[in-house]
Amino acid sequence: MQNTWLDRNRNVVFGILLLCALAGGLIFYVRQPAKAAIELQPVEVEATVAPTSMPTVTPTPAPVRVYITGAVINSDVYFLPAGSIIKDAIQAAGGFAPDADKERVNQALELKDQQQIHVPRLGEENSLPAVQNAPGSETAPADNGTAPGAGSHINLNTATLEQLDSLPGIGPAIAQRIIDHRDSVGGFKSIEEITQVSGIGDSTLNKIIDMITVE
Repeated sequence: MQNTWLDRNRNVVFGILLLCALAGGLIFYVRQPAKAAIELQPVEVEATVAPTSMPTVTPTPAPVRVYITGAVINSDVYFLPAGSIIKDAIQAAGGFAPDADKERVNQALELKDQQQIHVPRLGEENSLPAVQNAPGSETAPADNGTAPGAGSHINLNTATLEQLDSLPGIGPAIAQRIIDHRDSVGGFKSIEEITQVSGIGDSTLNKIIDMITVE
């Protein structure tokens, strides 16, 4: 049986097909689109939030203690917040009495601890200064809102009930006892004799000894 051309050249044909396949595969590989490069993004690290510091605790200022006397509704010692002014103290004492001489008191002055605030009455002479600071503290300014009187001391032998009532530790009742005792003995001969009045002891005398006189 005679061989055909294909049979005689089978190996050649197979080799050509193999080369064509390899060439096609190479062309396909070369022409395919290039892959996008992978870009590495840096990881953002959140900043650590520092803990909030605790607020500084400010101590509450101590209240001021003031003694309100004279032409007010309720003469007494009052505890008021730091930074209060004389007007606040007068309101705490129930306000001005009907016969108060309001124009002689500077109500805008700031209070200090252990002050005495005296509200003079209309026509009152020889009254205490409107503001008296605690012993050992700064002296109240000369322009403290009150008109100057004839003196800064209260004469036990001529003082009115209102003037005596303005003294620390002396209320209206004790003031009347002082006047009654003065009338009964014909006047005080010395400051110390005031301790003979019922209700006045050495502690009260020590509070007022620099505010009174005997003439």
